[in-house]
Amino acid sequence: MSFSSQAKAELCQARTDRKCCALAECYGALLYGNTFSAREIRIITASPAFAARLPRLFKRAFGLSFDQAPGPEGDGKKTFVIRDREKLLRIFSAYGAEIDATVSHHVNFGVLEEDCCRTSFIRGAFLAGGSVTDPDKRFHLELGTPHRSVSRETMTLLLDLGFSPKETVRGSNALLYFKKADAIADFCTSIGAPVTAMNVMTAKVDKEMRNTVTRQINCDSANADKTVTAAQEQLDAIRRLARAHGLDALPEPLHAAALLRIANPAASLADLALLSDPPVTKSCLSHRLRKIMQLAEAAE
Repeated sequence: MSFSSQAKAELCQARTDRKCCALAECYGALLYGNTFSAREIRIITASPAFAARLPRLFKRAFGLSFDQAPGPEGDGKKTFVIRDREKLLRIFSAYGAEIDATVSHHVNFGVLEEDCCRTSFIRGAFLAGGSVTDPDKRFHLELGTPHRSVSRETMTLLLDLGFSPKETVRGSNALLYFKKADAIADFCTSIGAPVTAMNVMTAKVDKEMRNTVTRQINCDSANADKTVTAAQEQLDAIRRLARAHGLDALPEPLHAAALLRIANPAASLADLALLSDPPVTKSCLSHRLRKIMQLAEAAE
């Protein structure tokens, strides 16, 4: 089962005791479904949980059943259809629309006056026309409808609820979408999917931890590379000095630093400073090695 299917299965556990909320959820499903016209209502879903919920939802909201509904058996997409004129009239009138005068759909906010009904509308819209990507891959949640005016009005509704989705168009569908883990988690929580929200936030934390570890490894690797490069440059300078004048000609502090570097070719400056006898500071040892490199350049 995909992550999106799991999210929809969780949403379908929400109760539909209040008729106003059942009407609102059906409203979202109709406006974000496949066909909502004067001749036909058609909702197609690949979610088994939503397919099981739809007949109960329409029965609670309108007291009617679908003219065509799939059986409980079988996988894949399932199609629900209403063509009966009287049923269509009842559904259109429930949302204050005239069946033969509706040219394009709009959201009737009078049906969504209560916060619970607004949440139910968004839940229905997501169940019929939404998806959420597995957060282990990327963060993306979207709502898609063939009705652009509905998408704009849903944007207004989401803004009122405290959300700020982005807008785009894909083919014939208008989309509202989120790409931030926090926004997706808040959205899922608000419409009744707290487990999905928790999984999104867990994935976010895991990614941040992995990124932190990767950055630390890269940083350590870069520092190690710098240490090796610096040590090699110091050894080259010491060899040049040894060939030109011999190391015994160096002052005692520089001579000791040179021998220490030869004996510990891969050690960091901090480690070399601790190995010095007597111990010196890292800056002191760095100064001595820089002096050796300057003498090597002068000797060429």
